[in-house]
Amino acid sequence: MNLDPAYLNNLTLVLTVFGIAFALALWISLVIWTWRDIRNRARDPLAQTLSVILVALLNLPGIFVYLVLRPQRTLEDEYQRTLEEEALLAAIEDQLLCPGCERRVKDDWMVCPNCQTKLKKNCHECGKLMELPWNICPYCGTPELGMRRDNMSMDDVLRNLKMDENVDGDEAEEEIVG
Repeated sequence: MNLDPAYLNNLTLVLTVFGIAFALALWISLVIWTWRDIRNRARDPLAQTLSVILVALLNLPGIFVYLVLRPQRTLEDEYQRTLEEEALLAAIEDQLLCPGCERRVKDDWMVCPNCQTKLKKNCHECGKLMELPWNICPYCGTPELGMRRDNMSMDDVLRNLKMDENVDGDEAEEEIVG
């Protein structure tokens, strides 16, 4: 089989042109990929520009250097991680702590089992647990003992107080007599 030298020259020329076109397309695609990747990983414009220049100048060795030096996580991954950490911290902060010993207590405890600090009080009307600083029960609307009720004059309060004392005095007399 006899090969024509002109045919071999043409074949070599075509293969060389395809090889150069492939290398050029690979180089351009690596530069574009690097630009898109670094924009997802860093906000710093200098880091973005230097990464693209590194790959543009060094081609395949530049992409290997970039892959070693680039940030591990994308900005989206960092944002998601930050949200997860904030959610965990919020969950930890939502747990109640005893003001006396700083240990965790449950929402329905009246007294801390560790240091016996009073955590809540009962409503004298409905018996549900109330926070210590509350002056009125949020469940039944009854004011705390000793608190003045709205729309009551001093005379009404004194009249009720005298009636309560009379009832208590009558009961005390019945107990003494009985």
